[in-house]
Amino acid sequence: MAAASTFAISGRASAATTLKVAHSSPEDSLIQKAMLMFKADVEKATGGSVKVSVFANGLLGDEGPVAEAVGDGSIDMGLGGVVDSIDPRMSVISLPFLFSGFSKVHAVLDGPVGAQLKAMGPAKGYEIIGVLDSGFRSFTNSKKPIVKPEDMAGLKMRTPPIPVAIETIKTLGALPQAIPYGEVYTSLQSGVVDGAEPELRDFFDAKWYEAQKYLSLSNYMWMANWWYANKAKLDSLTPAERQAVTEAAARTQAWYRTAIMESYAGVIAKLKEKGLKVNEVDTAPFAAMVGPVYETFSKEYGADLVKAVRDAAGKA
Repeated sequence: MAAASTFAISGRASAATTLKVAHSSPEDSLIQKAMLMFKADVEKATGGSVKVSVFANGLLGDEGPVAEAVGDGSIDMGLGGVVDSIDPRMSVISLPFLFSGFSKVHAVLDGPVGAQLKAMGPAKGYEIIGVLDSGFRSFTNSKKPIVKPEDMAGLKMRTPPIPVAIETIKTLGALPQAIPYGEVYTSLQSGVVDGAEPELRDFFDAKWYEAQKYLSLSNYMWMANWWYANKAKLDSLTPAERQAVTEAAARTQAWYRTAIMESYAGVIAKLKEKGLKVNEVDTAPFAAMVGPVYETFSKEYGADLVKAVRDAAGKA
């Protein structure tokens, strides 16, 4: 009751504000679990003056359209890696072979480089309220295990519509096919593509393994689920409500980071049980090939930004 009383005397009219949150992950995914925790946290902390409605599984659109919709205010919050409508430079954090583990990623995101990336949102009308791990990405396909770079040659590989991923897969010798998240299962199943470079939790949650035979563990790239909000919507909340939302987001992010790290070993075991043939990749020959990717995106994103990210990753 104390929280409810606080919000009643501090704020606006009695009608509750509803925040619509959209993402592309399935209903039983770790992302959805995190969003339901966020919903419960916000509604409890505000005494119900702020409600949260969560739309999973691409119900309100795939990642790119959701980001655009949050920008125009038709959706209040979104999550995803496709953030060109906010600022393409945010994808600098996903340059290939940049990180060797989650702890290093989180150290960079929680430091000056992370602050610099989050600060790219407000000028376009967004506020970055968190960064949830999409996670480390590996190679899967229906043809053969990928052991050396030559094994990539000629494979049609799905990538998200993110330039860094497309350019990296092309540089490694495969044929990248940019396909939205919601269309991946049918594209794999029908043979439109031979394989993909998924994050393991997504790969399992979305059952993409049903159309694949080989999983080659490479951790070639870490990708973010940027968690962003329409800035005007957040600014319309009372100061206490706004604080409750941002603090709930921080608690959700902390929980999620631990949960995804703990889940990886279990996911690999489950995929083996599903019949996937799993191999570890010696990434050194692959990493030796991606210099041109860094050159391309140093021009695209700015050499100083790329250097800052690489330096921060090296020190983490």
